[in-house]
Amino acid sequence: MGKSQKKKAMRRHNPVRVPDSHLPKGLASAASTSNKTEAVLPIIQKMTGPEASDRKWACVAVSNLIQNDPSTRRLLQGKNVVGALIDRLTDSEEEVVVEAAGALRNLCIDGGYNICAEMYNKNILAPLKTFVPKISSALSNFLDSPTAAPGNAQKLIYEFADSVITVLWCLSETSNKALDAINELHLIPFLMSFLAARDKLPSPPVTSAAHCLYVLTDDNQPAILDVKSDAGYLSCLLSIAQSNAGGSTKNTQRQNAVNILAAGILRNISPLPPPSAVSSVDIDKDIVLPLLRPTISSVNLPDISNRVQQLLTQESSIPQMENLSLKNTPKSDHKSPLEIELEQIEKDLRTIQLTLEILTGVCATLPDPSFNVSADNNEENDLDEDVDINETDEDVDVDMVSDDPSPTQSSIDFLQSLIPSLLALTKPTALSFPPLSAPSPHPPTTSALSAIHVSALECLNNIFLSVATSPNPTLSADKAAGVKLWSDIWLSLALVGTQAGLGQERRQEMWEVAAGVLWGIGVVWKGSLEPNDEQIQILIQLCNTTSDTELQIKCIGTLECLAQNPNFIAENSTISDFLLSILPADGSVSPLGTEPLIQVVSALIDIYSDEGMPYDINFRQGHYLKRLRAAADGFKRAVRGIDRKKEGGVQLRRRGEEVRDNLIAFIQYRHDLGL
Repeated sequence: MGKSQKKKAMRRHNPVRVPDSHLPKGLASAASTSNKTEAVLPIIQKMTGPEASDRKWACVAVSNLIQNDPSTRRLLQGKNVVGALIDRLTDSEEEVVVEAAGALRNLCIDGGYNICAEMYNKNILAPLKTFVPKISSALSNFLDSPTAAPGNAQKLIYEFADSVITVLWCLSETSNKALDAINELHLIPFLMSFLAARDKLPSPPVTSAAHCLYVLTDDNQPAILDVKSDAGYLSCLLSIAQSNAGGSTKNTQRQNAVNILAAGILRNISPLPPPSAVSSVDIDKDIVLPLLRPTISSVNLPDISNRVQQLLTQESSIPQMENLSLKNTPKSDHKSPLEIELEQIEKDLRTIQLTLEILTGVCATLPDPSFNVSADNNEENDLDEDVDINETDEDVDVDMVSDDPSPTQSSIDFLQSLIPSLLALTKPTALSFPPLSAPSPHPPTTSALSAIHVSALECLNNIFLSVATSPNPTLSADKAAGVKLWSDIWLSLALVGTQAGLGQERRQEMWEVAAGVLWGIGVVWKGSLEPNDEQIQILIQLCNTTSDTELQIKCIGTLECLAQNPNFIAENSTISDFLLSILPADGSVSPLGTEPLIQVVSALIDIYSDEGMPYDINFRQGHYLKRLRAAADGFKRAVRGIDRKKEGGVQLRRRGEEVRDNLIAFIQYRHDLGL
């Protein structure tokens, strides 16, 4: 599958909880779809009013108004609600500060990167960093003297801590600049103090601290070194990851999220330093995989989706609270039983998403193929000279080998055992995507469900890439298994649909990731999958309409595999004609970029490398050799045009030169056959 189809390393999915992508840009579209337009200006005005009760009310009102309402959130953004709330973080009244932090927290998790970037640009870190020592001091006092402070005071501090930590967590995912600034705060001791006291603290701030640690230790050396440098931190994380959640079902679900986050943090900071006892533990084998597998195998997304729809129906029949008033100030923690259940369902879905995220990282650690190029082919040497297409150089072939040891049979078997659970998680439900040009009936559930589907596909992508790069004859011989897997992915994609437009970005993302899964399956069961005209046309259309180079390569690779079923000569011709249409001819350039072009040439060589195949008649009758000769000069120019100085340029140039040389040898070989 070459260097183009790469294993995706663990990637955080922090999707916008309540997206507004279904709305056209600008405030006008938000105003036309919001039924709370008149409430916006009074809230902004009261936020800077002289009365503390007004300011507190305004902060609470922001949280209430934006709940599952992206239109009103955008209107508030247009009135600089972010700047106003940041100003309230230095308010003279503590309760105003707490409510402002809570509103900013909700904006972060509902609105995603854009709002977080706005917060960072408006210097939210200046007040936030002053809160860290204050929260730490209060936490120490509460733990040392649990009865010294009234319960309400403790509750206020814990809610405030949860808000501050969540904002810091979201900011960490906003940009490298924001991450660098947060690294300077040295938050690791602060965050670990919550995990160390987890048995004595309420769940929300502990879970937020674990999330923040997980994000900070993801490929971020300053945080990784801070955690690894303290044996106490390592022991604490190991203890959490290995602990069994007990008690009621709800407590088990909440504790399980912290366990999984602790396992994810340990993976992020691996390898662990000796001579600690933790360093002798195989994190993946002994901790991560035993914890993750039960989590994904016990999930039934259709049941969850149906339950959410039931709750929404019940909620719609309950009279809604009247307009906000100062006489009846709403409390930010006042939630109905229905709202509480919906929130818990969302938390459970996010735990599943997190599990898949970490599992994707586990699958990505298996060996990846690379090209072994002789020392004579120095990376810095620019081999630009033309090569005569009639010359044959027997030494130009470059073998694809693995730099790492091959994965063991047991690891492949384990990955294969995950496939049924992962396939189930790829199948969309009634709430997985929003309607066209409209918001979802419950945006948080839709956001979480679609993230789970994408994460499950990414996991499958890495599994099949691992299997494809370590051939397993027994598995490949099980043709029925390959056909079923292929059909199951297409069934999921049929449910995804091809709808495009505002708000449908997740559908497109599923197709992008699924194309890689299809390619992996195609490689493992090459020649066994029956090409379907409709599926071929979908892949061709996807390749032609996308500007994403990686997706184009995946589609080409998948089509290459389908073309090699010896019993489907007409389908082979359809695919080959499409691939040939991408070649440069008569001095023209390819309609696609250089990287997809390299994949096309490699595919054509692979498909027709055996002249004894029944579909080789297409090569002869279609005069493919003549078309390849005509494209050879253009292909060589494309390879020479690859800039080694660009990211990935050296590897791409190597790949291009390998395929160029293979093309020269292939043309000569087919010419010598005289067929």
